Amino acid sequence: MVPTLVAAAIAALLAAALLGPAFDRRSLGIVVLAGVLPDFDAVVSLVVYGATNAAFHTLLVPAIAGAVLYWDTNRRETSWLGQHYGWRGIRIAWVALAAYLVAGIGLDLFSPEGVNLFYPVHDRFYAVTGRLVYSTEDGLVQTYLTIGGDGFLAVGSPGTTATHHVESWINPTPGTGLEPGVERRLPLVEQGWQAIVVIAAIVVLAIRAFGFGRTHGAGSASDRIADTDGATDPPRRSEVDR
Repeated sequence: MVPTLVAAAIAALLAAALLGPAFDRRSLGIVVLAGVLPDFDAVVSLVVYGATNAAFHTLLVPAIAGAVLYWDTNRRETSWLGQHYGWRGIRIAWVALAAYLVAGIGLDLFSPEGVNLFYPVHDRFYAVTGRLVYSTEDGLVQTYLTIGGDGFLAVGSPGTTATHHVESWINPTPGTGLEPGVERRLPLVEQGWQAIVVIAAIVVLAIRAFGFGRTHGAGSASDRIADTDGATDPPRRSEVDR
């Protein structure tokens, strides 16, 4: 699985890019937490066999959360979230959902370990791996998706929860992870591109929090939204980008 630190960095970049005037330390923390939350299914694997990259990596979690959020903010006459947390709460909720999907599920989907996308309704891990290159002889070549014999797009599958174990620091073995003498490794970065992503997130957050506002004489992002923390007016479509 992709290191949790990298998922946190991707979530932080999404927060800096999408939160807009709602960006501050609290909203950043919420979005980053949403981005790393799927990795906590490794804890569930201590009691549910094979739950790593399955229990919280299933698309059912963001699908249900997204449906409830859409209903509350678009279909109800008065949004509960808007009433209690204002337009900021709605913006943060949507960005957190995006972080859950992209940083939490998406990164691991494009790794060899894969994710159990429809668990527990359908127990099967899926992994999108391959390459995209242009050759002067073969033209554009991609190996991410192949057309199966039945005409459907197919991706690789490492197995099911019964046959495929995703190693984690919490549960490195297919068992309970509590066996004595088992080596535990906590990967921070495993490849060069991951280090670049983490460094980029640190730099972007530093600029977002300290550099941009001072350059334009407007104060920090936290200062700019301090007066709106208590806003409880229901959001209008013109106020929230979706």
